[in-house]
Amino acid sequence: MTARTGLRDIEARHPALRGEKSAMQTIRIRTGSSDPSDGTEAEPPVPRRDLSPLLAGAATAVAVCGALLVFTGSASPLRGPLTLFFLLAAPAAAIAAALRGLDPFGRTVAAVAGAIVMNMLVAQGMLAVHRWSVRGGVAAVTVISALVFLLVLLRRWRGRT
Repeated sequence: MTARTGLRDIEARHPALRGEKSAMQTIRIRTGSSDPSDGTEAEPPVPRRDLSPLLAGAATAVAVCGALLVFTGSASPLRGPLTLFFLLAAPAAAIAAALRGLDPFGRTVAAVAGAIVMNMLVAQGMLAVHRWSVRGGVAAVTVISALVFLLVLLRRWRGRT
């Protein structure tokens, strides 16, 4: 093994060679302090209105309408899109409830992927036994999603997580 004879250009220009701090060492994390250094009084934090409960309620209403349109046999043009939304939202909500330890983006991706897999497995199982129907598929997805969600609630109630 031979020792390096010279420094590369970027190494020769590094601030640490001159006893200075590098750019990454000078970055400071700004914390919100209640005592500003310039002598002005800090404004109180403004309460933010969270829309997630409202959006969750609207999504639930849309999904329930989709399921009801299927079970009543309605010929509405909204039957297809609302049923598709129900078939994705019901299992995704149940799976997301089971994955509460993940970060929000990871939980969303895993829940949507799990919902698609659940729908495909229900459809494949119904086709394999020659019992495919739209009402039966929606009913099966509803029952499986409800069971997953009830298992999550039972697990939380027992204090396991």
